[in-house]
Amino acid sequence: MTLSVEDRLDISELLALHGHLVDNDELDRLDELFTDDIVYETSNLGHGELRGLAAFRDMARARAGKPGAPVGHHVSNIVLTEAGDGRVHARSKGIGVGADGESGSVTYEDVIVRGERGWRICRRRITLHFTPAGAPETERSGK
Repeated sequence: MTLSVEDRLDISELLALHGHLVDNDELDRLDELFTDDIVYETSNLGHGELRGLAAFRDMARARAGKPGAPVGHHVSNIVLTEAGDGRVHARSKGIGVGADGESGSVTYEDVIVRGERGWRICRRRITLHFTPAGAPETERSGK
């Protein structure tokens, strides 16, 4: 599979859609972003692994409005790699901004597949960065 320019644009817009849907509380539209069987790995954030769109939607609803929940999710630095079998690996950076102005940086590692409804994320792993690169491993992992 060779990714066309159109595929790359579609996938980049897909990755950007996450912030718009979550930040605008449009959780009923998450099927435009994820497959029904999404695996959402957030152990580094303290939430474990979620399986399925309904589980992700429930977690997002439960966190909405809670202290520390970001009011803005921003994605940048998107790098796409063809992975074969109709899959694309996407690596991107995320910045979350809280209501108090505090911000944090994450790395999103996604597996994206093309189905009947277009490109969708089927697996996402989020890694929160606690300290700059080069810090001792115990500091980088937040332990």
